[in-house]
Amino acid sequence: MLPETIRTVLSFVIVLGVLVFVHEMGHYLAARISGIYIEAFSIGFGKPLVKWRDRRGCEWRLCWLPLGGYVKMYGMERPGDNPGADQPVNTGSPSVQPPRPGMAFFEKSVGSRAFVVAAGPLANALLAIVLFAALFMTAGRQIPLPVVGEVLPQSAAAEAGLQHDDRIVAIDGMQVSRFEDIQHSVVGHPNQRLVLSVERGGKEITIPVTPHAKVADGLTIGVLGIGAGAVTVERMAPGQAIVQGVAQTWTETGNILSGVWQMITGQRSAKELGGPLAIARISGQVAQLGIPSLISLMALLSINLGLINLFPIPILDGGHLVFFLIEAIRGRPMSTHAQEYGLKAGFLLLATLFVFVTWNDLARMGLFRWFSHLIG
Repeated sequence: MLPETIRTVLSFVIVLGVLVFVHEMGHYLAARISGIYIEAFSIGFGKPLVKWRDRRGCEWRLCWLPLGGYVKMYGMERPGDNPGADQPVNTGSPSVQPPRPGMAFFEKSVGSRAFVVAAGPLANALLAIVLFAALFMTAGRQIPLPVVGEVLPQSAAAEAGLQHDDRIVAIDGMQVSRFEDIQHSVVGHPNQRLVLSVERGGKEITIPVTPHAKVADGLTIGVLGIGAGAVTVERMAPGQAIVQGVAQTWTETGNILSGVWQMITGQRSAKELGGPLAIARISGQVAQLGIPSLISLMALLSINLGLINLFPIPILDGGHLVFFLIEAIRGRPMSTHAQEYGLKAGFLLLATLFVFVTWNDLARMGLFRWFSHLIG
């Protein structure tokens, strides 16, 4: 059994390393498809621990600070924007061809450049789909059975006489096999009598019930007032698993965006935001629960990483997409100075956010309480 600190660090490096690699590989493959010369592919920042150059001239780097990565493409800046951008590429070997005319990033169409930039977040979404699908095929998915686990007081179910461990097999003659089938059958029948076929103690009995009416999101729905009991594990075929992987990724995307909006509107506290320290701590804790739990966490973090990069903040992928949209509308790129100001503002915003989430992480870890006791 690994010590907690080592397990936390290893889990964090593995999880973040995979997510960053997939994100940057999305950019890399899109650039290759678009015919752009790639100078470097790096996982991590700072001084390279390991590096090598392939025959296409791309230098692959594994750096010591595993908090991100990047793909360096030839011609990211137009000639004249930066004196260093006009320097020829040193391939390091006469056998490696330098970039040819037409292989610079700036020489590509707006659509091609947008494709390259958007490919990173898209790769994160695809990774989440694959991970969820793999879980559904191997570990399976828990499916609540149509068994009563709880009867709420003064509910329609309590009034009708439903009991714990009752198994509902049919509603108005329609067979049910999952707990969600009960919900789907009841929700459209507020204050309408239904007949339940119920297995109790080895016998099948009939119980009439009238769901109570409840208003939710402006709609009147029927509610029985029961909670699920027993569950079964269902392993899916590959095709079904992929479909469910897409659905799960879509659902989690909506949940994340909803959470962000609730923080913006003040419905939830921004103190819930976490940074690298929180990710490391959670990764270590989840790793104790087993590989399936760690894969599920990776899928959720992959969605988060993709969405964050799509935020319209200069320096992020979403900010570059905004620049390209403006260029497409105007018919010419934004001025170099305007882009520089935008990038500086974006960097300042991200730096501020990083400090804020790190403060949240340290507060959750109890560091400030420990320090106050120390000096008190």
